[in-house]
Amino acid sequence: MAIIENGTATHIQKNAKQDRFRGHDYYNIDDLLDTEHILVRDAVREWVKQEVSPIIEEYSERAENPRHLVKGLAEIGAFGPSLPAEYGCGGMDEMSYGLIMQELERGDSGVRSAASVQGSLVMYPIYRFGSEEQRKKYLPKLANGEFIGCFGLTEPNHGSDPSSMISNLKDDGDSYILNGAKMWITNSPIADVCVVWAKDEEGVIRGVILEKGMKGLSAPEIHGKLSLRASCTGELVFEDVRVPKANVLPNVTGLKGPLSCLSKARYGIAWGAIGAAMDCYDSALRYSKERVQFGKPIAQFQLTQKKLAEMITEITKAQLLAWRLGTLANKGKATPAQISMAKRNNVHMALEIAREARQIHGGMGITNEYPCMRHMMNLETVLTYEGTHDIHLLITGMDVTGLNAFK
Repeated sequence: MAIIENGTATHIQKNAKQDRFRGHDYYNIDDLLDTEHILVRDAVREWVKQEVSPIIEEYSERAENPRHLVKGLAEIGAFGPSLPAEYGCGGMDEMSYGLIMQELERGDSGVRSAASVQGSLVMYPIYRFGSEEQRKKYLPKLANGEFIGCFGLTEPNHGSDPSSMISNLKDDGDSYILNGAKMWITNSPIADVCVVWAKDEEGVIRGVILEKGMKGLSAPEIHGKLSLRASCTGELVFEDVRVPKANVLPNVTGLKGPLSCLSKARYGIAWGAIGAAMDCYDSALRYSKERVQFGKPIAQFQLTQKKLAEMITEITKAQLLAWRLGTLANKGKATPAQISMAKRNNVHMALEIAREARQIHGGMGITNEYPCMRHMMNLETVLTYEGTHDIHLLITGMDVTGLNAFK
């Protein structure tokens, strides 16, 4: 692919690779969607075909974040799509939000992560737990992509157990002094706004809003990732950062604040993983019809048909799970445990399909001519973040037994 320079961003000519994807709906689930849902999904699908698919393999190979996509993500309403329009957000329902995440992750998990973090982990807590002044100050600029946001919960020594965090806030008159560190933070090196969770002097978890340039705040980038390579990941380090009390989220205390944000993000992941799975299936189906061995397309062999039949079966089951979850979410009835089940099932499903699709492509499957290996590597991370595969299993176990395996 030829590379051209445009200001500070490196762009790749978009005529280099054609996106031949078509949707897969074996159970006619589109019949269960409103016209608006289909219009939103198809618009985002077309945007991904035009803007993401032709360039994503090169960006992933170079481990470079395609920051020029931010404007387009804002224009298609990918930042906070289900938050109120009065703050510059999409004002759509939860089903539309899920479908947007599905189409973005069909392009790349890193692109979906950028939108998911911005909307679910930064804009959502400001909207739900922030003051009206905070909403008006931050949400419109986050929605239009002028601001990039990140979310600080995971720490170097505290991942699945966020209640043990050591980042702390000490009262200092009209401000707090923040010390500590966060790890594996999407967008932190490029973030203008950081929603960070830390304990006050009474051990109560509080959310605060940090802004780029605050003295003592740094965000070193993490290098050497073999997954989510087109996503920008880093740390957040706090060394006596002075946080005005006006930057504290006033309407929440305790772990329920960050966990509710994670439920919002996990909901989007449950949809997003379907997109990655469909992309792998679509590529494998097409390749199997075109690849001839022993005098016939490999799609005619029984074992290939077994793989493809199992793929579309699992995708269909995941689509139905996500659709039902979306209807519950629209009614405000989707529980965190139900969201955990969908996130765990659908990501695992997508990862298995990526692996099987890679096999159908044979040796070509390990090249960037096809998307399977990139999706596979990305999904290894998606399986772990926003709650690990095993943690979500225990959440379901606790929900059905009433017994807490975490204690």
